[in-house]
Amino acid sequence: MEKIRILLLVLIVIISFTACEKDDICVDGNTPLLIIRFYDNENPGELKAVPSLRVVGLGQSSTVNTFSDRTSLDSIALPLRINEANTGFILISDSADEDDLETGNNDTLTFDYSTLEVFISRACGYIANYDDLGELLTSDSENWIQNIEIVSPLIQQQDSAHVKIFH
Repeated sequence: MEKIRILLLVLIVIISFTACEKDDICVDGNTPLLIIRFYDNENPGELKAVPSLRVVGLGQSSTVNTFSDRTSLDSIALPLRINEANTGFILISDSADEDDLETGNNDTLTFDYSTLEVFISRACGYIANYDDLGELLTSDSENWIQNIEIVSPLIQQQDSAHVKIFH
């Protein structure tokens, strides 16, 4: 009878260990951001920081939170909307407040794209990649953005620039 108890206990332990699942931890399940580099319009090979840059999403009341607001940067990362075919931004050069009014130079830039869902794993689920990236700059009398070049129309990584903006 004692041997049966021991055998039963060993069997229960074996079954309980084989029934366990591996812990699923998501380590690489992030939708990539749009990487923009800013270049000197007079010398296109030279990076050129935008002074006191502020970026606000169209229809949003707050600034983009992927970089520090009103800093001089030559590269930024922007999130694109997953459930939309385009995302618009107001890029403000020389951003400052005067009596709670924005005094910088505003340019409105809209990116259009198609969204590709990619299954990563059970833990991570799906992420979005973007393809067929295009841009539309709203023209006004004082555009600080002079030219835009799409470097990579497919956004699936964020280790290099997807868009060059010349100013």
